[in-house]
Amino acid sequence: MSAPAADTVIVLLYSNSAQVRAQVRTAVGRRPAPDSPRIDWLECATNAELVEQMDLGGLDLAILDGEAQPTGGMGLARQFKYEIDDCPPIIVLIARPQDGWLASWSLADAVISQPLDPVTAAQVVADQLRRHLQGIPVVR
Repeated sequence: MSAPAADTVIVLLYSNSAQVRAQVRTAVGRRPAPDSPRIDWLECATNAELVEQMDLGGLDLAILDGEAQPTGGMGLARQFKYEIDDCPPIIVLIARPQDGWLASWSLADAVISQPLDPVTAAQVVADQLRRHLQGIPVVR
């Protein structure tokens, strides 16, 4: 694989739970794979913060907690995919593997199920970053 197109990427992480955000950051780390750029994490704890950051743009990836309260990440993912022309790839955190069908409805590009497996979480993030940096378009 060729060298990454950027030295750093911005990954938005949305969850109303500081514990969930910390678990994701710890599982994925600052560089999810040797060929991945370094991650600058941008955290949002509320729906309003998330919408504001998504509207500002400049994101390389978004990870949304499907169990966030009061507004879950799956509904927001679907909204962003329809409303943002150049929407970054979106990964949805799901409570259990059986919720994958609902994440599919949300138009998420990938899912990570909880409890988080650090190897799987880092691999999913690295794969989505590779696709994004190579310019592979998101299909709706």
